[in-house]
Amino acid sequence: MLATLTHDERLRLLEFVCSFAWVDLEVRPEERRFVMRMVEKLGLSSDRAQIERWLERPPPAEDVDPTRIPHAHRELFLQAARDTFEADKHFADSEREYLELLDQLLA
Repeated sequence: MLATLTHDERLRLLEFVCSFAWVDLEVRPEERRFVMRMVEKLGLSSDRAQIERWLERPPPAEDVDPTRIPHAHRELFLQAARDTFEADKHFADSEREYLELLDQLLA
């Protein structure tokens, strides 16, 4: 599925991944490493500066509206949220609640 995404779709996925990392109001080192691995996996090294900014300050809420995720990509984004939340081995209640809400919104 990742291979079929355009550059803009991959960057959008990373924007959401960065927003997922902020759900518990803290980006932990493990989450940062996870995001940087995703940058490499998705071939987004040229966008690293923008992604670093999203890790320093969360993307604006209007830019990460889950209802704007294309239907064909919803499971991919939901899995990315799960993977992000599990990256630091500390699944906070806020992350669990957000994942449930995201699952409902994307159903």
